[in-house]
Amino acid sequence: MPFAGNFSILLINLTVFPLLILMTLVGIIISPFAFLFFKLIGNLDRVKIIRYFVWIYGKGWLAIIKPFTGLTASGFRRGEIPTPCIIVLNHLSFFDTFFMGVLPFSNVCFALRSWPFKMAWYHPFMKLAQYLDVERLSWDETLTASKKILNDGGVLLLFPEAHRSRDGRMGRFYSGAFKISISTNYPIVPLCITGTGELLPPGRWYLKPAKVKIKALAPVYPDAFTGENGHIEMRKHVKALIADEVERMR
Repeated sequence: MPFAGNFSILLINLTVFPLLILMTLVGIIISPFAFLFFKLIGNLDRVKIIRYFVWIYGKGWLAIIKPFTGLTASGFRRGEIPTPCIIVLNHLSFFDTFFMGVLPFSNVCFALRSWPFKMAWYHPFMKLAQYLDVERLSWDETLTASKKILNDGGVLLLFPEAHRSRDGRMGRFYSGAFKISISTNYPIVPLCITGTGELLPPGRWYLKPAKVKIKALAPVYPDAFTGENGHIEMRKHVKALIADEVERMR
């Protein structure tokens, strides 16, 4: 029914965007005080504190958006995803990163293209969390930073397509994540996400209700991929795993 459809679109936009803006403003205001509390009480690492704040922000997003998406997530119970690891997932929407609040841990470093760093309200947190701007960094710098993150017990998260899909089909995977995996001997954990391309695809400014599903697959270990072209074979294998699972989830 057109009226019901239009009403649901109006409702999601009049609910989600104001609550997201409010949550962002409140987070910006209280974060300095929360940071001092965590630093003074627990003497915790600065980067891990900021990543924890980002994770909590993601949890807030999940609470806001779940009534409009019926979000289902599987494979995210504590212990199901080994750490350290390298997470890769298909990319459909700006909000894909927000849904990473489903992860059972907070020490996650996002490796992203430059444009998200240009959003003034997120930029300070991204810099303090030491997220990687893969367009600005050279490959050697990216690899060095990735090794440090993983060796320190963190998780590295990348979108191997680099760009959001504009037609729902999975694009070309780049080799960076897989070269890092083979170089460091840490596993790749494939994540599959569906529905966010209907929620907010590239080129549309308003939200639509959509069924969002996220699933973590079994880790893929690099020792099964040897030789000069090992990273290529690993890339093809992981892409096929994600593509097959995404098709089943639709």
